[in-house]
Amino acid sequence: MNEKLESPDTSSPVLVAGAGGFIGGWLVRSLRDQGFSNIRAVDLKPLSDWYQIFDDVENYVADLQLLENCRNAVQGRRFVFNLAADMGGMGFIEANKALCMLSVLINTHLLEAAREVGVERFFFASSACVYNADKQNVTDVVPLRESDAYPAMPEDGYGWEKLFSERMVRHFDEDFGIVGRIARYHNVYGPHGTWDGGREKAPAALARKVALARLTGDHTIQIWGDGEQTRSFTFIDDAIYGTERLFWSGFSEPLNIGSDEMVSINHMVDILEEIAGIRLTREYQLDAPKGVRGRNSDNTLVQSVLGWKPSQKLSEGLETTYAWISNQLVL
Repeated sequence: MNEKLESPDTSSPVLVAGAGGFIGGWLVRSLRDQGFSNIRAVDLKPLSDWYQIFDDVENYVADLQLLENCRNAVQGRRFVFNLAADMGGMGFIEANKALCMLSVLINTHLLEAAREVGVERFFFASSACVYNADKQNVTDVVPLRESDAYPAMPEDGYGWEKLFSERMVRHFDEDFGIVGRIARYHNVYGPHGTWDGGREKAPAALARKVALARLTGDHTIQIWGDGEQTRSFTFIDDAIYGTERLFWSGFSEPLNIGSDEMVSINHMVDILEEIAGIRLTREYQLDAPKGVRGRNSDNTLVQSVLGWKPSQKLSEGLETTYAWISNQLVL
């Protein structure tokens, strides 16, 4: 039962919150490519730190945890995409639970500001971290369906914030008529993302480590945990395409936007070794943050309602990501 997709009105004024980040930057690029000519991009980071920036877009630096800044951001906007959050990879999430939860202020204040000015449609970037941890304690995990978020026991801190914010979007839709759309992203990766500094996720971190090993000749790699933990990883192009199909659909429930190609961390290192043309000695850090034991996306619902599934194999996406990160290392 495919949901009917609306034809986007490219003259509509759009806000992208978190536009200086990884997914936000690629979303702005995609909207521009489709002909959207009235895009406002907002992020907390200085403009010089935005991953992608475009001269034909209204670019503003503002802390969207503050209601007044949210009011300024949504003025004159018809559509809002909220991808703003204080987050990172597993190391950051486990060490900064309170900071991750403070992102609830961004979504709450953006929704309230959107209600005040009559925003028509609101997108929220949620996460697979909302899923019940009891369903993710083995490596050969059963793929997670959207209904598996309840009974609630999400990732502490970050996952609770995302799950609560999903409910906010739902109830602002029900009570105030702001049409809500919610994507549960599964480990989105690709070029123009965080690749060092402590906030990077596994694909970028491992690509950096492999590239450095090749550059330096030190053919060792540190892996968090025993490397047998499993995940699925979604290439950025697929994530953006799925996001846009969801936004313009008539489907109002949370949807997985993720790959169902599950691999272990060890196998991801195998793929990167093949790409780099080297073999590495693996050193396992068993006391490092490693998250749930296994996680994979069940894409049955999203394929049914949107006709969407990822097109990029992990090996292809990692090759593109590895090449980009390698280039950053030699700049």
